[in-house]
Amino acid sequence: MAAAVQFPRRVELAHLPTPMRHLQRLSVELGGPQIWVKRDDLTGSGLGGNKVRKLEFSIAEALDVGADTLITCGGLQSNHCRATAIAGAQLGFKVHLVLRGLPTGTPDGNLFLDHLLGAEVNCYPPEFYRARLDDIFQGLVDDYASQGRKAHIIPLGASDATGMWGYIGAAQEIRADCEEVGIAPDHIVCATGSGGTQGGLIVGNEMCGLRANVWGINVCDDDAHFEKKIRGDLHAWRKKYEQRIDVDSLPINMIDGHVGPGYAQSTPEILESIARIAQTEGLILDPTYTGKAFHGLMKEISQGRFRRDENLVFVHTGGIFGLFAQRSTFPFREVRDSVF
Repeated sequence: MAAAVQFPRRVELAHLPTPMRHLQRLSVELGGPQIWVKRDDLTGSGLGGNKVRKLEFSIAEALDVGADTLITCGGLQSNHCRATAIAGAQLGFKVHLVLRGLPTGTPDGNLFLDHLLGAEVNCYPPEFYRARLDDIFQGLVDDYASQGRKAHIIPLGASDATGMWGYIGAAQEIRADCEEVGIAPDHIVCATGSGGTQGGLIVGNEMCGLRANVWGINVCDDDAHFEKKIRGDLHAWRKKYEQRIDVDSLPINMIDGHVGPGYAQSTPEILESIARIAQTEGLILDPTYTGKAFHGLMKEISQGRFRRDENLVFVHTGGIFGLFAQRSTFPFREVRDSVF
């Protein structure tokens, strides 16, 4: 039996534990392992997804330093930024979002919700954003200080040593879920976009004695980028929280090759997979994270990476609002009103 995990302070935002569901029909169709889905799209806070677990710890840290303003960043359809805006509204923080990309037309999806929730939103061209993000952050911190406010910066995706605790907790839940249904998880798979979810699962897998293989299917960048990023987060977590785990011994397993045209860019095949999963299991995935990762998972199953006698847990990290922002790309037939 693994030792009990001692967590730092957190702010209760998520509805936990989230359920785990067996995708029985799809498992039969694919002819591979038994696929289970950890429904972290149901964490609450406006269908918050995986970001809510991380923000519980990140916002507790903001409260500890006396902050009244949260600053964070992401893409135009960032699930993390939307979840931060919701949490800020719930807890009385001012939220300032720094977004990568320039919007066109009326705000949709997550960006619409950012504005609805009253977040301050600044959008920048991608090249400028990447080159000047630290300067943008510092300028905002200084500006709020001049107004008598204290701002706290939460990094991209809340993916740092603090946010990792959210998915250490999720690993505990996965262990309890699997014990309840009488299985041992051979593999845990998630979409990896900033690395924090996978990093937390890697540590949680070790601390909770799950003995599963933790895989990240990257939806941007490449495996080398995430091996470096996650390893750095593991070291930072060990040092910050004075943990004794040998993080260098923990494997970082990436499944590369499924990014497609780039971050938040889909292909007809990815969209077809999202529709297939929705119509087979009633499970809604998004084109940026979960749909792209699950499409990659199905391809890996067809190529024999996972055995038929294994159990695989896919972590559904949310993202439904980003799906709406890309609805015009889905190849559906024209819908006509029926006349009676």
